Amino acid sequence: MNSFFTTIERQAYRMAYISCASHDDALDLVQDAMCRFVDKYGEKPKDEWKPLFYRILKNHINDYHRKQIVRNRWMFWRSGQSEEGDNETILDSAIASTKTPEREAQDKQLYQDVEAALQQLSAKQQHIFLLRAWQELSVKETALAMGCSEGTVKTQYFRATTRLKEILGKDWP
Repeated sequence: MNSFFTTIERQAYRMAYISCASHDDALDLVQDAMCRFVDKYGEKPKDEWKPLFYRILKNHINDYHRKQIVRNRWMFWRSGQSEEGDNETILDSAIASTKTPEREAQDKQLYQDVEAALQQLSAKQQHIFLLRAWQELSVKETALAMGCSEGTVKTQYFRATTRLKEILGKDWP
């Protein structure tokens, strides 16, 4: 199971970070999802782990957003901005050390543009896009992870990619 978590931890973190825009909250969401997965689904067949894990993560992210709505409603003194701090990961550091400054600046800008564009999608489109495009889950696995039909996955993925192309420009893949 450790090797499974090792292969998905960075991608799961990115999904959580894009959804909540807080380094610490994203780490907490991924850690909670991993713990919940081990408790409830560790004995399931390995081929079911990935969609089950991402379903748990999606549910944790949804719970996070519901809690934030309630907190913001009642705690008006909170600014609602993401916490200060360095959001760079170990992977980002390793990749950055092998790039030229020009390439690093281009990549950073592209990443910021994609992240901003993803945040303009609905939560459902965001999750489906990340599961299909970044996690490379099949339509069936994505439907299982999201708790919806395969048709919904196809429709929402198409809408997400169409919207991202509108936001980022026609040349975007």
